[in-house]
Amino acid sequence: MGFESYIGFRYLKARRKQRFVSASTLISIMGVTVGVMALIIVISIMAGFEDELKQRILAVTSHVQITQNKGRFKTHETVIQQLKKIDKVQSVYPYVQSQVILKSASTVSGASIAGLDFSIPQQRQDVEKMLVKGSIDDLLHQSLPLANGNYQPPGMIMGQELAKSLSVGLGDSLYVISPRGILSPFGHLPAMRRFQVSGIMASGMYEFDIATIYMRIHDSQKIMRMRDSITGISLKTNDIYQVQETRLQIEKVLGSQFRVQDWIQMNQNLFSALKLEKVTMFIILTLIILVAAFNIAGTLIMMVMERTRDIAILKAMGAQNRRIRRIFMMNGFFIGLTGTIIGAILGITACLSLKKYQFIELPGDVYYVTTLPVRLSVTDISLIAFSALLICFLATLYPAHQAATLNPVEAFRYE
Repeated sequence: MGFESYIGFRYLKARRKQRFVSASTLISIMGVTVGVMALIIVISIMAGFEDELKQRILAVTSHVQITQNKGRFKTHETVIQQLKKIDKVQSVYPYVQSQVILKSASTVSGASIAGLDFSIPQQRQDVEKMLVKGSIDDLLHQSLPLANGNYQPPGMIMGQELAKSLSVGLGDSLYVISPRGILSPFGHLPAMRRFQVSGIMASGMYEFDIATIYMRIHDSQKIMRMRDSITGISLKTNDIYQVQETRLQIEKVLGSQFRVQDWIQMNQNLFSALKLEKVTMFIILTLIILVAAFNIAGTLIMMVMERTRDIAILKAMGAQNRRIRRIFMMNGFFIGLTGTIIGAILGITACLSLKKYQFIELPGDVYYVTTLPVRLSVTDISLIAFSALLICFLATLYPAHQAATLNPVEAFRYE
């Protein structure tokens, strides 16, 4: 142990006349502990919510969407073959998307249809993960003639919130009204076709479950009078976090006549808001550590006043100003280090407990998660610990400077 460390550690041990200094030191440590612990818990929960939101978004959207600037795809098979040759592309499939009106026996609601090719395993698996009632097989077996000669309407899969708003359930029929109708002597008449609910899905995102229906791509092309055309092409990549590089490769291959968007671009506003909220919470909770830093500065100032005679003796014995300064800087750093370590241990323990035991429950109909999602990040914890130590270190500079510039002659005269 060096000279400065030895003296500084001795100064932290309060004598009978200096119990107030010891209590102030303990309060400073507790302040840093609470600040670090609160930061780790809040940032970990926000990171968990962000990961949960990304998973839910990727469950209902593709990694990259490609549309044609002029409108519909008419010769999309050639484009699909080009996309399959690009590195990191896992699967490619066409889709049809449009806005329609749904009419049930009791009410009317707007919705977005998504026509998919369920013969592609990836598309079938993505939808099956969200199904809570019905099956894909029921959807594929629809639109077939029955034994008695009657016609069975084609099937669809809708979000559970949309099913609630329309008051329909599994097996019920409703009408899909398309804006692409026909011209008649009475004006433009919208196209209308009867469908049957073959499945109900729950993605965990209210905005999606209240406004989305899935159907076979051929049925969507018929209701939208698109023949063999499609709205766009979706693809999934091997690495969702390097999707921007894949998007740039696709743009080079297809050229400027196509519009290519990745999932980060399509949800840019949402993720920007989450990032801003995370930074804001970090700044707000750092103020707790800043308050503790003022307590550290006050504790060191009182310590300098209590140790004026000792500082004068050390200087008279030949101690340099930088060594006196280092003594009190190490005192403050020790207080900050102790509070940071205890706060990190308590914060990590609390996060692991939340993750394992899930003793805090949330209303599922509001947040679509029943427990707090937690993700511990070594980067976040390191940044929090470094910020706390830096603030505590800066709080020691003024008291240490005052101790170093103390005149030993004046100290002996008045002590």
